[in-house]
Amino acid sequence: MKNIKITYLARLFFCLLLFSNQNTKAQKKIDTDSLLTVIVTDMKTNNPDYQLNIQRALLGKKLAPDYLDFHLILGRNYDLTKVKDSARYYYNYVIDKNPVYEDAFHYLINLDIEEKKYDEGLILVNKAIELYPVNKTFRLKRIGIYSLQNDTANEEKYLKSIRAKFPDDPEIQQLLYELYSKINFDRVGAYYNITTIDRDGVGPWHFVSTDYVRQRSWGSLIGRVNYARRLSSSAVMSSGLQFEAESYLFAKKNNYHYIDLAYSQDDAFPEWRFGYSYFHTFKKGWEADLGARYIIMQDNSDLKTLNIGVGKYFGSYWVNLRSYIQKDGTSFTATSRYYYKTKYDYVTLIAGYGTSPDDRTRSAEYEARMSLRSYRLSAGFFKLIKSHYIIGILITDNEQEYTANKFQTELDFAFLLQYKF
Repeated sequence: MKNIKITYLARLFFCLLLFSNQNTKAQKKIDTDSLLTVIVTDMKTNNPDYQLNIQRALLGKKLAPDYLDFHLILGRNYDLTKVKDSARYYYNYVIDKNPVYEDAFHYLINLDIEEKKYDEGLILVNKAIELYPVNKTFRLKRIGIYSLQNDTANEEKYLKSIRAKFPDDPEIQQLLYELYSKINFDRVGAYYNITTIDRDGVGPWHFVSTDYVRQRSWGSLIGRVNYARRLSSSAVMSSGLQFEAESYLFAKKNNYHYIDLAYSQDDAFPEWRFGYSYFHTFKKGWEADLGARYIIMQDNSDLKTLNIGVGKYFGSYWVNLRSYIQKDGTSFTATSRYYYKTKYDYVTLIAGYGTSPDDRTRSAEYEARMSLRSYRLSAGFFKLIKSHYIIGILITDNEQEYTANKFQTELDFAFLLQYKF
């Protein structure tokens, strides 16, 4: 009987000891989870205490050495306090122990880019792509590194590859367009537009332009000579030359500038034309611009216009709406393009109301047309042939008010030919 009692007490003691040990582990788990929650919550505030978070995470790591979230949190807080060596150590520790932590790859790749360790970043990003083949962000990181290295060939190669995998992604289409805008090359070309008008004794109008484009990673510089000849009842109403310089300049990431200057002594054009626009690209394929146009006519009158635009990529489609605000009314232009290959391969549809100060064909009549109504629709096709030749055609129907409530139909037929080298 005594032995039975001793055996019972021994079993009871063992059960109490086991329960106590399990309860301690459970309590420890609860405490570390709570500690992690406190750190994460603090990091989401406007004024996180990184040093306190580091002390908390070190305690959590001590209590639960296999709990990798504390190592990741330590890396992130060291990163944010510019202790890069410690941050790198903890990111690598997490990746080595368990590569399922995608955030560790993101943080470490960003750290490599920040410290310009591009070769290490490429090795890491390629490893991340192997582990997470459907993660678009890692592929974009690789393209970003090639861009920072000015490795245009690989940047273009992988952009085309990722576009095939994500054909409807607007961000990728925008990156492709920007890439083609920065590749070094030159272009020479000619443009011809004939305008027919259905009103007796008016027209046709001829507009010819030749240009030279020098495109580099910093932007582009364009020199252009324009010639216009407008007829009325078979007599020359106006004609002359205009000399123009145009440039797109890349600034900081996601920003660029447009600058235009033109001069003419002939009545077929304004005497001076100044143009400027500031562009900013946002995430998910959005872009916005703000600018102004200042025109001095041959009679020394001047015209000021404010222009505002917004654009968006929808996969291979690009849509843009721009307004020109002036004292005698506002004009609008809506442009849509479908890119089927490169920046130079697209079809376009354009609709507009009012006269735009950027319309070179009608620039001499801009002041007279500002207060008149017009409705226009254009359709065009452009193609790059054998990597060197760019051809294009654009047809425009412009229903133009020439006096109160009376309209004339103006049909434009424009042709473009350029050689890229």
